[in-house]
Amino acid sequence: MNLQSMTGFARVAAEHDGTAIAWEVKSVNGKSVEVRLRLPQGFERLEPAVRQAIQKRFSRGNVQATLTVSRTSGSMVQPVINEVFLRDVAELANRLVTQFGAAPASADGLLALRGVFDMPEAVETEEQRAAIDAAVMNCLETGLAGLVEARKAEGEALHGLLTGHIATIEELTLRAEADPSREPAQIRQRLAEQVRLLLEASPALDEARLNMEAAFLATKADIREEIDRLKTHVASGRTLMSGGGAIGRKLDFLAQEFNRESNTLCSKSNAATVTAIGLELKAVVDQFREQVQNLE
Repeated sequence: MNLQSMTGFARVAAEHDGTAIAWEVKSVNGKSVEVRLRLPQGFERLEPAVRQAIQKRFSRGNVQATLTVSRTSGSMVQPVINEVFLRDVAELANRLVTQFGAAPASADGLLALRGVFDMPEAVETEEQRAAIDAAVMNCLETGLAGLVEARKAEGEALHGLLTGHIATIEELTLRAEADPSREPAQIRQRLAEQVRLLLEASPALDEARLNMEAAFLATKADIREEIDRLKTHVASGRTLMSGGGAIGRKLDFLAQEFNRESNTLCSKSNAATVTAIGLELKAVVDQFREQVQNLE
């Protein structure tokens, strides 16, 4: 299954029996599916069906859909002019000019009089309304398919980025595991040097007790568990990526686990090289989590 981003855009147009139909659909990041509609007057009846169609396609993202419907010139309702009334009004206007010197009436002024010019509303039969509704919904399905493709295209780009981040996390984990500072000989030498410095500063200290405390601190500072968990999370991430689908929430949780382990690794580190690796790891995890926010 392909990954989908939560951001995308599509615009489609269609024509039905002299009526031009256009849908514009776009989506951005969101924790769940949130639908916002802009429908022209008279098409509010389609809102439940439109919402259902969108929610069926997507599991996450804020989706906005705008419908535009307009009549073509061949299907426009023809205006009706009351010619008898217009003639009577025009004659009256001429008498006013002749008898009283009034200003001549203009054509647009005469047509603006109530009852002279009328634009009747189009009357649709139930069959016509059902047909236009079906055409609008078919056009919407085409638009939603286009939005899916746009989200998949960005999802493919995110797939490459996230796969690269997981590979980098694995590489840094292996570097921390293989760091010379974790060698037993290095640890013994570092502890012995620390004990020696303490004894030189305070000769009264118990050397045996110091060695015991140093060994205890070394055990607490061991990052073996963090490395093992990071390896497990890397394997989980690759499994999720290969499966595809709506994995944004799962990867977001995984990013939190990556972040927790990298923080613990830095806090436990007693070597500058491991600390540097941990800081680099934290930076990569932040990038990973930022990109995950865009996934469905």
